[in-house]
Order: sequence, then structure tokens, then C-alpha cells
Amino acid sequence: MQDVVAILSALAEPTRLAAISLLWDGDEHCVCELMKKIPASQSRMSRHMLALKVAGLVIDRRDAQWVRYRRNPKLPPEAVAIVDAVVAAMPRSEAEAA
Repeated sequence: MQDVVAILSALAEPTRLAAISLLWDGDEHCVCELMKKIPASQSRMSRHMLALKVAGLVIDRRDAQWVRYRRNPKLPPEAVAIVDAVVAAMPRSEAEAA
């Protein structure tokens, strides 16, 4: 299984947690879409997405000038369960703000 500490560390930062809650819908999202819902600059959001990618939680693909992110479909069930639990435990106001 992926390193639980790496997953929880990636999710411990509020911007990354908000991003993963949006990406957990299974759709692809570009940084510009995430920025509309999460107050972060493009460079800051890209750095956070890299941290989620390094943790193995998201994958990306280039689409012209955009990079699109989505949840990693190859995450082991144990890792999915961790993220599901963290996202479910988010206060409703935080989830809606994201």
C-alpha cells in the first residue's frame, strides 16, 4: 500500500484538501477551474497539484496549454478509503467553499 504518512501529509494542507475534494468527483479539472473555486494563484495551485501527484493521489495529462488533473484510477482500495474518510470528515462549509 502507498505510504499512509505521505497521503495524510499531502491532505494536511488546506488548499490541497480543497483540491482533492473537488477532484474526488472523478472528473478532470484544469488548474484554472480549481482556481475559480479555491483562492490560490496559478503557480501556488500548480505546486499543490504537484504535491498531490507525488503522493500518488492524482494523475495529470497535458491538453494544449492546460494541464488537467483527476483522481488516480490506480489507487489501491486502502488509499481510496483514506481519502474518502478525510473528504467525508471535512466540515460541510469547507467542502462547499471548495
